[in-house]
Amino acid sequence: MKRKVLVVDVGGTHVKLLRSHRDEREFASGARLKPKQLIVKLKETVRGWKFDHASIGFPAPVRGGRIAKEPKHLGKGWVGFNFTKALGIPVRVVNDAALQALGSYHGGRMLFLGLGTGLGSALLWDKKLLPLELGDLPYREKHIIENYLGISGLALLGEKKWKREVTYAVTQLRKSFIADYVVLGGGLVHRFGRLPEGTERGQNENAFLGGVRLWETKKRSRELNWLVL
Repeated sequence: MKRKVLVVDVGGTHVKLLRSHRDEREFASGARLKPKQLIVKLKETVRGWKFDHASIGFPAPVRGGRIAKEPKHLGKGWVGFNFTKALGIPVRVVNDAALQALGSYHGGRMLFLGLGTGLGSALLWDKKLLPLELGDLPYREKHIIENYLGISGLALLGEKKWKREVTYAVTQLRKSFIADYVVLGGGLVHRFGRLPEGTERGQNENAFLGGVRLWETKKRSRELNWLVL
């Protein structure tokens, strides 16, 4: 029986709920959003939708399907929160950038970078998905890199200088991870008319495909297609 998967993409400003590539609803998140509030708003927003599994992309480190660190741009109380118990259906949780990356992947060794409130990142190869936290890399003047590549960097540098900064960083990160290509996603990617060489434009709707892929299994086996490291 084919699974009906609800995909939940939790961001710093909005929570997007996807039942297909085109069927989307959302509600506001923000610095005060806590787990119980999310569950209440989620259940209200998906009324009328039928689903039996859920995939959640969350903006914080995730280990073994559980949130391992409090998010930077939401409220508190997320560490170890049990989404399966709260929703009453099987749930898989991964980092939000990893969800986008999984839906964007089309072979080879791919580095995903999401330009948004912060800097999301993941590396994929040979049916392996490695979520990263590149946003915390030390950068100029004792800042971290997401302060220059994310939305605060755009405000600090202005669009022209910010684009040059992103182009430089993307080129260097691609070399560092020996990536065949980089997928540049997130809410700020639309500001680029032309992308750096070896870079592709990500699409927000790829989160849905990523959420479905989390539940895909190998033929004649219950073993999952993807190993999330």
